[in-house]
Amino acid sequence: MRQASIERNTRETQISVTVDLDGTGRCDVATGIGFLDHMLEQLARHGLIDLTVRAKGDLHIDFHHTTEDTGIAIGQAVAKALGDRKGITRYGSALIPMDETLTRVALDCSNRPWLVWKVAFTRPKLGDFDTELFREWFGAFAQNAGLTLHVENLYGENNHHIAESCFKGLARALRQAVAVDPREADAVPSTKGVLGGGSA
Repeated sequence: MRQASIERNTRETQISVTVDLDGTGRCDVATGIGFLDHMLEQLARHGLIDLTVRAKGDLHIDFHHTTEDTGIAIGQAVAKALGDRKGITRYGSALIPMDETLTRVALDCSNRPWLVWKVAFTRPKLGDFDTELFREWFGAFAQNAGLTLHVENLYGENNHHIAESCFKGLARALRQAVAVDPREADAVPSTKGVLGGGSA
């Protein structure tokens, strides 16, 4: 069972996360940030990951700490659930259309964290949510999940569509990458026999 739970408590946030990589897309999230909850629902549903998140943060200041720390905690839970990453497909990619918007996401569960973020927003906020925080969430998630993650919005006009297509793209690419390859169920997908460090 590829399940894991994480608790992260700081002076700024208190967060608990549970993930099941072999779930059905069940989502029960409450971060105090409506738009972030909506995006995490996309991650769970389209990634077929069961996801439970409870977060309390210093929202009276702004949404930055809660958004970033939620990315950290979910990333840590995914990494813990993956374990030694034996048997996984490792790579995943998705090209996600959403009305006028098209976004490409590609990732490698390499245990070598890296984020390439080529996404621009034309508005500083979506509701109360600062659009610059999307990059913070994706960076925190990639770093802590051990992903090489490339996200590129190819075109689009509606900022909501752009953000949502990024999360849906991550969900579909991650779903591919963490899937178990029945031909290599007992092998780490690397010529080195281990993921992380230098080229593999």
